[in-house]
Amino acid sequence: MSRSDFRRRRFNRRRQVFSRHLPTFLVLLAITCAAGGGIFALTRFVLNRQPGSSIQTDAPADTQTSSQEVLEIPPADQEPADEIGALVAQADRIAMGYDYDKASALLTESGLDVNDSRIQEALSRYETEKAALVPANVQEATHVFFHTLIMDTSKAFDGDADSTGYNSVMTTKDEFIKILEEMYSRGYVLVRIHDIAYETTDENGNPSFTWGTVMLPEGKKPFVMSQDDLCYYPYMEGDGFASRIIIGEDGKPTCEMTMEDGTVSTGSYDLVPILEDFIEEHPDFSYKGARAILAFTGYEGILGYRTASSYSDSPTYEADREQAARVAQCLKDNGWELASHSWGHLKLGISDAPEGGFAISEERFRSDTDKWEAEVESLIGPTDIILYPFGNDIADWHPYSQDNSRFAYLEAAGFRYFCNVDASKPAWIQKGSNYLRMARRNLDGYRLYEDLIQTDPAKKRLTDLFDAADIFDASRPQPVTWSY
Repeated sequence: MSRSDFRRRRFNRRRQVFSRHLPTFLVLLAITCAAGGGIFALTRFVLNRQPGSSIQTDAPADTQTSSQEVLEIPPADQEPADEIGALVAQADRIAMGYDYDKASALLTESGLDVNDSRIQEALSRYETEKAALVPANVQEATHVFFHTLIMDTSKAFDGDADSTGYNSVMTTKDEFIKILEEMYSRGYVLVRIHDIAYETTDENGNPSFTWGTVMLPEGKKPFVMSQDDLCYYPYMEGDGFASRIIIGEDGKPTCEMTMEDGTVSTGSYDLVPILEDFIEEHPDFSYKGARAILAFTGYEGILGYRTASSYSDSPTYEADREQAARVAQCLKDNGWELASHSWGHLKLGISDAPEGGFAISEERFRSDTDKWEAEVESLIGPTDIILYPFGNDIADWHPYSQDNSRFAYLEAAGFRYFCNVDASKPAWIQKGSNYLRMARRNLDGYRLYEDLIQTDPAKKRLTDLFDAADIFDASRPQPVTWSY
């Protein structure tokens, strides 16, 4: 048999085999295409249902309007189809923070076609949602506060000399996140202390304080938050805390933290960036962009930068002061309110001694106030809020007056908002003609533990906010004793 005959016969055999199996091949091809299409459709459906593909309010149904229940906001990494779509998405996020006037102005003053159906629909929706708002009772607003958050409990609770103090007055990262989630689910909305009451002048130019008007959906409750000692003191190094606040690549404040291997990591390592993350996910947790109050002492510096005059010989002293000032401005630009916690973390008010009187002399009180102004306010700019160290108020419950020399001195220094500590009741607010006084509640290890072990429901102090059993970090040493 010649080579050409061999090739011809081999070709004919292959054609017969192909013809015989062609129907089977076509059936398999059809099944494969159908299965592939189904998988693709299922993947698209699942991806579109992932958390984060839209931001919706999670408050109970009876506290929302129907328009809020269906409002969806594209995530930050999802590009709207066009310029108008992007603008409406931006305005929708603002509206979710109850600032409907700002959201409407963004659309109407954009220079784009305001007759576009998407803009008209958004404007109509904002009007409907705004009309459903009711005045919140700002006189019953609670004020909660924290210290620097514990990020690594194994280091903070390692049994060294500082562990007891950390366990008592600080809150862990997990506890803080759970507190945010629970308060959000119960309808709490973060407001500024300046939203509670604000200073005006009468027709004669005299200062006067006026109750603020906070408009929220029915059932929502305003609250104020603050953080003490945002300084990252040297004694905290290596104990599981952030080391300083910096400006992130996105222009927002974030934290640095030194890892076990000595490397420095940037991320959400304290209250500021964690709260920023939470509000990014839940815009309706913040009233018109409100953030917390951040209070500084001055004797070691602020924000993790060694800005105190005692560090003036440091080669990085001037650079630290410059960077601290930039970070402070970044915080203010992003809605955070800055406050005094005194320069030396001193008891400015009444002594604990049986004979009474003030805890420190008048001279030291004034010197401390002046140092704070020179070393801290010179970096962060003017502030009118003071959070008393130890909650140690300069008077009892009676209203402040000019007869109180310490009040007169603080008022002359520009302070108008004065906050002590009282966890015995959900809220205590006193409005004078030229000041607002507000009690704060410590949500720390000691307070959580006391609620956790309390068997009398009437004596639990946190049940309006959450159940301590759902919040308390199991990694805490027990019992938690008071150490401050």
